[in-house]
Amino acid sequence: MIKRLIVAVALIFFQTITFAQQKPNIVIIISDDHAYQTIGAYGSSIARTPHIDRIAKEGAIFNKGYVTNSICGPARAVLLTGKYSHKNGFKDNETSNFDHSQQTFIKELVKNGYKATWIGKIHLGHKLEGFTDYDILEGQGHYYNPDFISLEGKHREEGYVSNIVTDKALTWMDQHKNDPFCVIIGHKATHRTWMPDIQDFGKYDTVDFEIPATFYDDYATREAANQQEMSISKDMHMGYDLKMYPTVADMRKEGNYARMNDQQFDAYEKYYRPIYEDLKNKHLSGSALAEWKYRRYMIDYLNTAESMDRNIGRVLEYLEKNGLAENTLVVYLSDQGFYMGEHGWFDKRWMYEESFRTPLVAKFPGVIKPNIEINNLVSNVDLAPTFLEIAGVKIPADYQGTSLLPLLEGNKKDIRNNVYYHYYENGEHAVSPHFGISDGNYKLIRYYKRVDGWEFFDLNNDNAELQNKYNDPKYQKRIQKMKKLLLKEATKIDDKDALAILAK
Repeated sequence: MIKRLIVAVALIFFQTITFAQQKPNIVIIISDDHAYQTIGAYGSSIARTPHIDRIAKEGAIFNKGYVTNSICGPARAVLLTGKYSHKNGFKDNETSNFDHSQQTFIKELVKNGYKATWIGKIHLGHKLEGFTDYDILEGQGHYYNPDFISLEGKHREEGYVSNIVTDKALTWMDQHKNDPFCVIIGHKATHRTWMPDIQDFGKYDTVDFEIPATFYDDYATREAANQQEMSISKDMHMGYDLKMYPTVADMRKEGNYARMNDQQFDAYEKYYRPIYEDLKNKHLSGSALAEWKYRRYMIDYLNTAESMDRNIGRVLEYLEKNGLAENTLVVYLSDQGFYMGEHGWFDKRWMYEESFRTPLVAKFPGVIKPNIEINNLVSNVDLAPTFLEIAGVKIPADYQGTSLLPLLEGNKKDIRNNVYYHYYENGEHAVSPHFGISDGNYKLIRYYKRVDGWEFFDLNNDNAELQNKYNDPKYQKRIQKMKKLLLKEATKIDDKDALAILAK
């Protein structure tokens, strides 16, 4: 009897230790162009994002999460490699090709017994390496009836992209739930042209949107901002962006609608056609038209975000129902921030806060306490080492980020005292390449190529970044300190392009 009792106790102890040592699952949900200012957890009183908000409530919200390069492909390259753009080789969407043979955190996880996949948008080419399998959108992907590429080749799926991507992710997790797994769920939403699921039409139609205080920014003292081509007023297309086509035939032949089946197209035509007719009868121009465009942009964008958020809820529900939630790290982030009319803009690219800063929330029961706010500066280059440390995998020596695990566990000590940024693309939207440094209080930016010059902002007194103080005598000592910090950081991460410019 005593022997049986000893054996039973030993068995329970062994099972407990085995469970405690079980490798955690990792679920990374990355959206495209999702602005933190349109998320409830970040203070939006209009946007409905209950499932993203739930992750924050059950875990941690980062209030100072930033990116190293505010554009789609480069942001994902940083996520995978734990290295800045100049080290992982993917600097911009126009000229770069991602080298999938290089080190990634996924390869390290797989070496250590994980199953790993990327499902949805990756925007880093179609020949992935290191994943045990994948099912990715072709290029940017489409909102309706998108094409996917997997190990079996190219195939088209009928339906709405956020639903399809989530269906695929749930199926994959169900197939691998007995193994430690890592799944990256790459949503196309909320990328331009902001096309919601049909069931979400009309959800924000009656909302009274407040025009941002900087909507009519005159860009005084900011030469680069004055040259951009991302204005809602001037550069947002009535047809392509806002679905305002002169005829039904014009709408049907445009690429996003040409691929729709009749039922999908009829629903879009039925919703948007009356809006077009009403606009035509109003004969708007000038600021009235600009504000009308802003309002329609907000409606489409938020409807599209709601379609995605509902699917994030499906992932959380699956983990709960299958007993996986307690041993799974769930992270939600966007590839970067986005402009929701601030400075009169849409799109991203800039080191200004709205696109430099990204939403970042995470939950992991037993590791991350519920409902905590993290106000330390962090960067997306810090994510790859975080995933490896949480999985108990050694972090490669050449990673340039620092694990966020101490912050997630409640440690208040900063892991970095600044965030470094470098945007390289010199094409779409006419945004000048630039690099810079921010310590959370001050921001220094160096522009080159299109514009050759500097900007300096006192964030405590000008959080809208309207007043470039670079030539203000009052700030010269601070500017010199920030220049030294910029040089130090560029040297530390070996950004030779930036160093060459700083040496001039």
